Amino acid sequence: MEVQALLEFRHPMAPSVNSLQNNSLPISVIRPQLRIITKSRPIFALQSCASAPKREKDAKRRVVITGIGLVSVFGNEVDTFYERLLAGESGISLIDRFDASELTTRFGGQIRGFKSNGYIDDKNDARLDDCQQYCIVAGKRALEDAALGRHECSKINKERAGVLVGSGLGGTNAFYDGMESLSKTGHRKIEPDLMFIITTNMSSALLAIDLGFLGPNYSICAACATSNYCFCAAANHIREGKADLMIAGGVEAGVVPAGIGGFAACRALSQRNDDPQTASRPWNKDRDGFVMGEGAGVLVMESLEHAMKRDAPILAEYLGGAISFDAYHPTNPRSDGLCLSSCIQKCLVDAEVSVEEVNYINAHATSTLIGDMAEVHALKKVFKHTQGIKMNSTKSMIGHCMGAAGGLEAIATINAIQTGWVHPTINQFDLEPEIDFDTVANQKQQHEINVAISNSFGLGGVNSVVAFSAFKP
Repeated sequence: MEVQALLEFRHPMAPSVNSLQNNSLPISVIRPQLRIITKSRPIFALQSCASAPKREKDAKRRVVITGIGLVSVFGNEVDTFYERLLAGESGISLIDRFDASELTTRFGGQIRGFKSNGYIDDKNDARLDDCQQYCIVAGKRALEDAALGRHECSKINKERAGVLVGSGLGGTNAFYDGMESLSKTGHRKIEPDLMFIITTNMSSALLAIDLGFLGPNYSICAACATSNYCFCAAANHIREGKADLMIAGGVEAGVVPAGIGGFAACRALSQRNDDPQTASRPWNKDRDGFVMGEGAGVLVMESLEHAMKRDAPILAEYLGGAISFDAYHPTNPRSDGLCLSSCIQKCLVDAEVSVEEVNYINAHATSTLIGDMAEVHALKKVFKHTQGIKMNSTKSMIGHCMGAAGGLEAIATINAIQTGWVHPTINQFDLEPEIDFDTVANQKQQHEINVAISNSFGLGGVNSVVAFSAFKP
């Protein structure tokens, strides 16, 4: 019933691509009144705050987003996820998945009550790592959102459909359990599936095996920048004519003893155990580290030509992206933000977007001492005038989901474009004086987005930035 309802639903104000090209709809229908997101999301919106630049016109090379899917601390429904973000709700709590009482950090964005709800068969549901479960559920839900449920999906050319979902840590739960068995009972008690379950590419592989997709399939591991790396690579496969459709994004299931204990040992995590919900406080003077989160965020990315042929719903357009490397330090970015600013500029060039067109930034903003301000310094190198630009941090509410962070933040960005509401950055108490941007402090704001960028920077010095906008024929 759920799948069929998703396939049959089309929002009454959401035109198809073909009807838009015919210019047969009045502006009042194309641009619905801005409102808080509801169960039925508006699918298309024209922006009026700036004229469309001279961008790529070839429908084979234009990349559009036709579906989004997630698993998060707020559940698996995209609308619920964004409603709770708009409400400024914190998803951070004390960990109860394992005994964290001896750790210096005892809280995180732990997912509770996850169920695959029929998206995974019972046998695999029991043996797979959380990482793979999250990926499969998010991927299939994204396809349903793209009007490509079980029956419709069979109609596409599967040799030109691929999966590119990355992870920073991979199957950490399975790895931890395997090492525990090894230390206690020896190698004969290790599960025979262990080695293939823990590999980072297995999430993409298992999703594609389930779907029968024969196109590009691999996983990128770029720490906290993973999702954006996957978006950039997936878009390139489409632009180069090697794929019509890609499921791309990131997944992470890092709230495990090794994950929390390891980052706590290097003093990267906040230690506000007495008040977890205010622990993630980007750009505050007294921030003391990031908060570990987990989940999955994936997009269905298609060439505009392919989307038009199947009369697909279009949620947003992927304009471009870029990656770069600091070559500086294993954990810390350059404090001046030099390489980060270069990555932002390269993204704008790839997207054929001017600096003046960008008016929304979903920041990396993890709540770390060096990282937060390095990003601000980088942004100020690029955006000399910050007036009119909204900048927020999704991590203030869901924590830092590592390889999945960029995927979940891309979904938040696309929802902001669709609805005209940007979610708050919570826990904004005493900001660093250098913050010139409007951080959407503690309360959602109405904001018509022209061009949005989403930043993700990772351990080792990897940087990534992607740009989105509403789709304009």
